[in-house]
Amino acid sequence: MKNEMISRRRLLELGLVSTAGAMLAGCTTPTTAPAPRVVPTPSPAPLSNINWAQAYSGRNDAGYALPAIPFDKVPERFRRQEVRNTTGEGAGKLIVQTGDHFLYYTLPRGRAMRYGVGLGREGFEWSGRGEVKRKAEWPRWHPPAEMIDREPELEEFRTTYNAATDTWEGGMDPGLTNPLGARALYIYQDGVDTLYRLHGSPEWWSIGKSVSSGCVRLMNQDIIDLHSRVPSGTEIIVR
Repeated sequence: MKNEMISRRRLLELGLVSTAGAMLAGCTTPTTAPAPRVVPTPSPAPLSNINWAQAYSGRNDAGYALPAIPFDKVPERFRRQEVRNTTGEGAGKLIVQTGDHFLYYTLPRGRAMRYGVGLGREGFEWSGRGEVKRKAEWPRWHPPAEMIDREPELEEFRTTYNAATDTWEGGMDPGLTNPLGARALYIYQDGVDTLYRLHGSPEWWSIGKSVSSGCVRLMNQDIIDLHSRVPSGTEIIVR
């Protein structure tokens, strides 16, 4: 594989890169991981009001009955809102501020849509610049072989490569309990799949924490909103 980016997380997942960019790393939240202390960051006032009751309401999406999110239990700073662009980047970019657990999609005229995110725990992070190479609605989940070895109950979701069709087969069907949630954005760097994703999650309570196996998690209603805004080829900066 050219331009290899070896990291602790890459070593864990190296055997599961799909030529179609469809493979995904663990991206789950361990039930035994302690919740880290979250230090609130002062936030500027939103530029426009969002009706959170409507934004996080239940809905039918592609045949899936997506449940409502109890947004009143989510700290206000992690709810979707339009804010001033304080990232130092121009319009049309994605910026993940890992220290604050924020994701920004920058807009014209100094504005940005900001979303609260959950991140990977220590040893499962990725940072740098890349691009959104592929987008998916209700994606399949392909747990890494190493995760299956640790959690044998995931054996039914093991993925195998079919050389005849040049595809990966298996994985977990899309659905409400799928760890990737309702949407996924696949991040590449120099044409190589980083195995890093922005994706939805049914675990809204994990937003603002660093407890997963590495990807950036958004509440399902937020990843649906972001997916609709961001075109393929968008630059992403994780810092």
